[in-house]
Amino acid sequence: MVVWVFAGGGESEIKGLILFLRKIFNSYQFERKTPINNKKAPNPKKALGKTGKSLADQIIWQLNNSLINNEKCDLILVLDDLDCRDVGQQKQLFLKAINSVNGASEIKQIIAFAAPELESWIVADWQNTFAKHIDFRGFHEGMRHWLSTKNFPFDAPESFSEYDSDKDSCKEKLSELIIEAVSEKAQKRYLKASHTPFLLQQVNPENVAEKCPLFREFYLTFNNLFKSESS
Repeated sequence: MVVWVFAGGGESEIKGLILFLRKIFNSYQFERKTPINNKKAPNPKKALGKTGKSLADQIIWQLNNSLINNEKCDLILVLDDLDCRDVGQQKQLFLKAINSVNGASEIKQIIAFAAPELESWIVADWQNTFAKHIDFRGFHEGMRHWLSTKNFPFDAPESFSEYDSDKDSCKEKLSELIIEAVSEKAQKRYLKASHTPFLLQQVNPENVAEKCPLFREFYLTFNNLFKSESS
């Protein structure tokens, strides 16, 4: 089964996400449609780093282009950072974008979110990520304590922060909080472009599903889809 992936975020993050998807759903063939590599994008506005409404616009452009060129897939997957936005509104935004493209409504669709960011999945499986990584294992307990002083909800990472209408995103960024925690406890740097994709590969999805309801919904939907396709 071929899955077209339309995701927000930067190049390194999405490379990590695609590898993660291939690892946990190894019966599927995942093809990245967004973000578009800058070298391949005819218009810089169609390139990297889109999310929310900008990602929806990019999906319309890229999906239409793919279908016009007679490319085919069995499933369309949209996966974006929720950034504390309303999950129902964001889901409808992407469904409307997909179904505005001629022929797309006939293709199966899954809309999923990392709430508030991909890093929530990494934090949810702390013992397999920060606790084991050579760059953090020596002070990961100190990091965890520092994050607890900021009232980080370790048992419910998706509930971190709240929506800021001026920013159209969270008041606090989880990735920035992790960067600060690393700097505070070890005077080292957390590199989102390299650490996030690497740590994502260490994540056990079962552990994340226990603490992250939106991830659990996505994970179970995909697993059930595979079962229905196999039967």
